[in-house]
Amino acid sequence: MTERAPFRVPVGSAANPVLDRESLHRLESFGTVEEVAEGDTLFRAGDENLDFFVVEAGRVDIVREATTGSRARVVAEWQAGEFLGELSMLTGQASILTALVVEPGRVLRIPNAVFKQIMATDARLSETLLGAFRARRRLLMAAADRTVQLFGREGNAGALALRRYAARMELPHRWIDVGTEAGREALEAVGHTEAELPLVLARETVLPNATPRQLAETVGLAFRYRDGDSFDLVVVGAGPAGLAAGIYGASEGLSTLVLDALAPGGQAAASSRIENYLGFPSGLSGAELTELGLVQALKFGVRLSAPAEVTQLRHDADGIVLELGDGDSIRARSVVVATGARYRRLPLDNWAQFEGGSIFFATTELEARTVDRRPSVVVGGANSAGQAALYLAGLGGDVALVVRGPSIEAKMSTYLVDRVVAHERIHVHVSSDVTGLHGEDQLEEVTVTSSDTGESARIPAAALFCFVGAQPGASWLAGAAADGSGFLLTDVDLPAPDDGSRGPLPFETSLPRVFAAGDVRHGSMKRIAAAVGEGASAVASVHRALAVR
Repeated sequence: MTERAPFRVPVGSAANPVLDRESLHRLESFGTVEEVAEGDTLFRAGDENLDFFVVEAGRVDIVREATTGSRARVVAEWQAGEFLGELSMLTGQASILTALVVEPGRVLRIPNAVFKQIMATDARLSETLLGAFRARRRLLMAAADRTVQLFGREGNAGALALRRYAARMELPHRWIDVGTEAGREALEAVGHTEAELPLVLARETVLPNATPRQLAETVGLAFRYRDGDSFDLVVVGAGPAGLAAGIYGASEGLSTLVLDALAPGGQAAASSRIENYLGFPSGLSGAELTELGLVQALKFGVRLSAPAEVTQLRHDADGIVLELGDGDSIRARSVVVATGARYRRLPLDNWAQFEGGSIFFATTELEARTVDRRPSVVVGGANSAGQAALYLAGLGGDVALVVRGPSIEAKMSTYLVDRVVAHERIHVHVSSDVTGLHGEDQLEEVTVTSSDTGESARIPAAALFCFVGAQPGASWLAGAAADGSGFLLTDVDLPAPDDGSRGPLPFETSLPRVFAAGDVRHGSMKRIAAAVGEGASAVASVHRALAVR
């Protein structure tokens, strides 16, 4: 039996815009009209690379298929003049829904490849359709939440990795915390045990002790090699620099693939609030910036795959070959390395015991739930640490901000300094280090030691958020010249060739046609706006390099 949704998406809303006659006429020139009968399916859950449909006559139900413990449910219905589809049409994700014809009529069908070309070239149509797709995805995050179910415990590192991946990829899902009575009952109801946690149920697939990679493969977001796959540009890393490189590459006619070992967003996605980025006077979160950049990349036809870890790069007679951790290889004419830099772990004996459950390198809603208004410690003296302290204090908990230097003014923007100092729940410890971690399964206290006096104190802490140091993500790139800290050297920082060959182009590393942008590059500013600019500028050099045979 199929349950019906209690509402229809209102005509004229963001999720159901009205297509005017001119738009419908343009779409008709790209597709074919088909007669459909009651009971026909336009696509099924699990299908990939969906065609685009406009209903010309009749009615189509969008159905969330039955899952363990949940009956099939109609989540939307589309009538004459309305169109089907949401973001999975661009991401390549397998559909989580089925489109069922419930009243006979006609539909306009546009093949997926043709539809993607329309999105990249028709600004007016793409603006309307993208807005609708984004709004529909937000509705699906609630309406289709039982399609993918994640079972785990709050504060567990493996469960958090799955949730973070699902959140960054905007994958509709339901989180069940088995630390609660309701969660334990839900786990028992589906016939599984805590030994299988974290557990993923996705339609007919069961993933015990699941990883983000397995989840990506199940929903169709993992990289899948296709015979003859070759790209003009492969971007390694999907932070601000990588997404910018992908957008500029694809929008300028290069076949472009963007890979990330974790999920899109990089360090920027870990930020709770960004207020000094041009064009956003009210500020935005790192997650919002990532979503906008990802949608923009998909609009221009960027292929994106995550998690996809690159383990090696080599040159051969035909170009560049990238080896992936799962054994696949990708051929490219050029590469932009935008793998950024990671925050440093503190050299404390039991750090690994708490990392991922009580120790974090990000302050998004997911990590903040672990704190739940309890005291926390933030380590670092730059903008990321200041933003984290303000975010956590704003949720109602006391925050100890531990800064190694003698003041917070040295590396933190003035607007953040003023807010941190004025906040009644933030307590700043300058010239100090965290020297001890205490607790059993979860962190309970940390020891903070003053480098001026040598005195130590134990501070209550349900979690520690670390934003210190920077380790470049370039250890996999053998043979590339780097500085003493491992950041990649480019253009003017490289010696001029003495064999008469061309010198390195702007942002080019010591490896031909391999460029670096963003935090992984020596001399970069370590700011989001600078990273975006470097990603775009690197693509200008890619064009110059590819023009030279």
